[in-house]
Amino acid sequence: MKEERRISAGILSGGESSRMGQDKALVRIDNERIIDRLKRELGGLGEVIISAGQKNTYDDMGLPVVYDENAGIGPIEGIRQVIAAATEDYVFICAADMPFITRELIDYMAGYICSDYDCYVIADDEHIHPLCGIYSKKVLPVIEELISEGRYRLREILNRVRTKYISLEHTDFDRKTVKNINTRAELREAAKPLVFCVSGYSNSGKTGLIEKLINEFIKDGLSVGVIKHDGHDTISDVPGSDSERVRKAGATAVAVFSDTGYLMYNRERTDAGRLLAVMESVAAAPDVVIIEGMKSSAYPKVEIVREEICSESVCEPSSLICIATDCISPKSVCCPVYGLTDVREIFLCIKDYFDI
Repeated sequence: MKEERRISAGILSGGESSRMGQDKALVRIDNERIIDRLKRELGGLGEVIISAGQKNTYDDMGLPVVYDENAGIGPIEGIRQVIAAATEDYVFICAADMPFITRELIDYMAGYICSDYDCYVIADDEHIHPLCGIYSKKVLPVIEELISEGRYRLREILNRVRTKYISLEHTDFDRKTVKNINTRAELREAAKPLVFCVSGYSNSGKTGLIEKLINEFIKDGLSVGVIKHDGHDTISDVPGSDSERVRKAGATAVAVFSDTGYLMYNRERTDAGRLLAVMESVAAAPDVVIIEGMKSSAYPKVEIVREEICSESVCEPSSLICIATDCISPKSVCCPVYGLTDVREIFLCIKDYFDI
């Protein structure tokens, strides 16, 4: 059996992020910062090092951070700092604006490591991706030489060392895996579908609010899918059922699931995550997916709190987008609060939360 090779990993986050308007590493996709997604994917390789432009930005990460000594020369300096600090002989380098990098891709690339090459980079039919590459420590003197010559383009590194170009087209990996997110528009597109819950106790009015929010999203030019959890295991799509109501409201995709089955006539256990993946995979995937219920989940939530049902919020505060209520004071919670019929304001709050 081939021994698994440990490699270091470096996340380059020293750019100005001028087109994004904020540090790209700290923007969120699926309610998770890009830098946290990368830490999670890269963490199993070995050490993970961040190359940062400003001090103290990533103190909460618990990772070693290196800083540029040669300012203003681009990512070549970040690569130099990471490779110099790394303890392993090989270092995977990626940019902090590449949220879809996976451990599987890196393992695949590492399988090419041999004595014939010093650098291994992904290439597709449009681009070579030097910021999705594995670099040997042997490359460090070449990088330092290039910097001393004032030659800062990353292609200069690849041209001076023995480089293996790994064709993405000959793998099972999608081009999205190596996509950079540079602008707000690209972030919104990458984050689709937007997913949130409308949560609350039974009979609090969840389905009614979802129907109205569907209408608001449709008026805004966005398609909507709905996933509903049925805690009573009485799945049906008969006239008057919740699934029929949201379909009539305009939802383009609807799924209902319980502990034993779901409304696609497949009698097997499932969960919201699996149904979400199904909705994402179809040709007409919705722009927005609303999950009814799941008040204990990690998804962002609009919580309905109705005094006659339960007079206090029960969702994790950090997961709340806002609360629709007839009894909770805005001063008692740390999120926006609206009346039960303030549908337009709730919709605008959701748009603001997801920056759409």
